[in-house]
Amino acid sequence: MPDIHIERSHQLGIDAARAIARKWVRQVEQEYGLECSYEEGPTRDLGRFNRAGIDGSVEVSGDSFRLQATLAGLFAGFSGQIEQRLRQKLDDLLGQRKDDEDEDDDAYNDKDWL
Repeated sequence: MPDIHIERSHQLGIDAARAIARKWVRQVEQEYGLECSYEEGPTRDLGRFNRAGIDGSVEVSGDSFRLQATLAGLFAGFSGQIEQRLRQKLDDLLGQRKDDEDEDDDAYNDKDWL
């Protein structure tokens, strides 16, 4: 069972959802040093990402995003914070972030532990 499971519904259609998913994959690849792949399908795409301690996927369709990740080693101890950052990044890209949510201003920097 994955340590992190995030699902988001949307009404974007597959082309717009695909563009957002590809942007998300590029961001996590560059910012966190993840190895990523992306496979397009007629109605559903699958992006995979991994590095030592993290293995996961994002499944994209015309009406939903489903992200799953399994964490090991040091990352397992930070699963709550990592999940929060992944949710925040996906919600930002989808435009679903609530206005009353403040940026996390604690001492943790997601690039330090991801």
